[in-house]
Order: sequence, then C-alpha cells, then structure tokens
Amino acid sequence: MYKHTVQYYETDKMGITHHSNYIRWMEEARVDFLKSTGFGYDKLEEMGIISPVVTVDCKYKKTTTFPEEIYIDVRVEEFRGIRLKLAYIMKRENGEVVFEGNSSHCFLNAQGSPIRVDVELPEFYRILAGMCLDAAESD
Repeated sequence: MYKHTVQYYETDKMGITHHSNYIRWMEEARVDFLKSTGFGYDKLEEMGIISPVVTVDCKYKKTTTFPEEIYIDVRVEEFRGIRLKLAYIMKRENGEVVFEGNSSHCFLNAQGSPIRVDVELPEFYRILAGMCLDAAESD
C-alpha cells in the first residue's frame, strides 16, 4: 500500500485537490508497486524496456484536502503478457474510498516495438500473472 500526503500546491482555489493530481498519484503508486515486484521502471529501462500509458480511467468519489494522507492500493486487474491493466483504489485512513481508477500499459523494446513479456521477461510475467485479479477470480 502506497501512502501519499496531499500537498498544499495540489489544491485549487476552493481548497480541494485538483483532479489532475490523482493521475500523478496513480503514477507514484505504480512506480512503487513495480519496484516491489523487483522490476522497477529503472530496471526495465536498463533492460531496454519501456512501458507507456495506453489508457487511464478515473472515478472521483470524494474530495481530498491538504494535508490528508491517502492510501493507494494497486492491483493487477488484467495481464496476459502484452497489455497490463492496473486498478487503483485510494482511501482515507478510515477506509473511506475517495477515488477508483485504472491504467493500461504496453511494453516496448528500445526500437519502440511491442514485446511479449511472457516471452521476453518470463520471471516478470510470472510475478504479474500471479497477482492478476482475473486469475484469482477464476480459481
């Protein structure tokens, strides 16, 4: 679980967090999540692999304000070796959900061509596939 403290500069004139910051928080949590798998962005990039964002979907449930602490849970929603879909749930310390979203990513080699993670990075594939909510739900 990743923790983000709402910063003053992230709020608007009304004193609430500007909606664009939630996407930044998704990225912060995603970077932390991938690092926890042993395949952080820095390691992937050293291997010549990049992982651009393909889609983002956001559902704003409640406003947040400075200096709240927001806890972000990142889960693998779908992964079959080519496209990775991550789900994000952001909550206050009391468990109240303030945001739900997801992002999709592909994996590209240094030439910008798509790769199959199951073929090119089997250990990384095994880790992500083992975390996949689809796989857990089908058991």
